[in-house]
Amino acid sequence: MALVSADFTLVNYSGNGFHIWHYKSTADNLNDIDTAGYFNNKSSEINVGDVIFINAANGFGIATVVSNASGVVDTGDIVSMTTDSR
Repeated sequence: MALVSADFTLVNYSGNGFHIWHYKSTADNLNDIDTAGYFNNKSSEINVGDVIFINAANGFGIATVVSNASGVVDTGDIVSMTTDSR
């Protein structure tokens, strides 16, 4: 699937170019979202180092933007916070 812009929201802007975002997808799972290019249509708003909290169809995770060049956004591997570690 693809990013739904209306479900991608700014949580905090620090004033120095660092953003914290939230994205909710009821259609895509964490593996779908964890692909280079998923956030491309937000490339003009996203900065390297930004953090994205992700509520996906199969759980919750956190990702960091590792590159944003020529309109191609890539995040590092999503850290899943879905599994109970106990």
